[in-house]
Amino acid sequence: MKLCIALLLFWLPVAGQSVSSTLKVIPGDEQTTNYIPQLKNKSVALVINQTAQFNNTLLLDTLLHSGIHVAKIFAPEHGFRGNASAGALVNDTIDTKTHVPVISLYGNHKKPTAADLKGVDVVVFDIQDVGVRFYTYISTLQYVMEACADNHLTFLLLDRPNPNGFYVDGTVLDKKYTSFVGLQAIPIVYGMTEAEYANFLIGEKLLDTKNILDFHYIICKNYDHNTLYNLPVPPSPNLKNITAVYLYPSVCLFEGTPISVGRGTDKPFEQIGYPGCVVGNDRFIPKTMDGAYKPMYEKQICAGYDLSNLDINTLKENKHLFVQLLIDMYNAYPDKIKFFNDYFDSLAGTDQLSEQIKQGDSEQKILDSWQPKIDAFKEVRRKYLLYKDFE
Repeated sequence: MKLCIALLLFWLPVAGQSVSSTLKVIPGDEQTTNYIPQLKNKSVALVINQTAQFNNTLLLDTLLHSGIHVAKIFAPEHGFRGNASAGALVNDTIDTKTHVPVISLYGNHKKPTAADLKGVDVVVFDIQDVGVRFYTYISTLQYVMEACADNHLTFLLLDRPNPNGFYVDGTVLDKKYTSFVGLQAIPIVYGMTEAEYANFLIGEKLLDTKNILDFHYIICKNYDHNTLYNLPVPPSPNLKNITAVYLYPSVCLFEGTPISVGRGTDKPFEQIGYPGCVVGNDRFIPKTMDGAYKPMYEKQICAGYDLSNLDINTLKENKHLFVQLLIDMYNAYPDKIKFFNDYFDSLAGTDQLSEQIKQGDSEQKILDSWQPKIDAFKEVRRKYLLYKDFE
């Protein structure tokens, strides 16, 4: 039986009132006076990537400059520097600047082992997420939390805004489709920051551990779930701007189809297409580049849709996945039998969506079919919110 009892020791009070969009959002890691003193004389491991920075300085360098002993770094998918292609193997290494060991938490080694954590007192997590179930940083978060509980270590999470935290939508994962791109029965867009999600994992007893987790976090200042937050650093190589981040929950589903999502171009997740596509006016040619090694349809002319010019406010006000894009591409694709592959159902977390599109359901019918499970999730979600909600 999975058991986990929360020991919620807050290092800052819970946020309350709505915030003005004119105030600068201050993520947890910028509030150094609230956590650096607690790290003094401790052996610290960091779970970070290129997003763990402020004032153009990585958290690693900030802590070392403050006299904190950083024993090692754990890096998620895309690596410590955030430039590896999706799914690419990232080897353990040594950071050339600081000589701190870097351990990859990807591939066959997704959870820190007891050996990895030997000699560590505190694990600090600071990674910018995008609030989408199949974006693997929250899977890494869960595995690190479990490892800390198993090894009786303090876990400190420096919270960050969720750029897709202003709505909840999408299919809720069926547990038979559990994988690294979906560990929990939550919607594709779940509307929680990492600290809220961590509290959800603990409170709902979803961590695979028998131990109590010594959990601390620093909340963001001047943030609520209506805040328009433009990420200062791209969270991964192919989410280059806020338009891509807003489109990602919808467009990433095409990675389970023969449709290119624009990897290997200057507009990944902002355009979709394939050679010979008869809908849309966009043309693009994928090629190998940083973060996109041998992309789908490399050096071939793809036709389809350019979504990069969609208005940001329109995208934010939509608050639903763009299911019509899937329907249109399915209808246009000549070989219907080969349109959906097994990975599509893993991303969707269910086989329901692919079946609905095959049988010709409308976008509205599909969206409506998700609502009962979304409403049930929202009731649970509400218990763990640390910031004023969008409703």
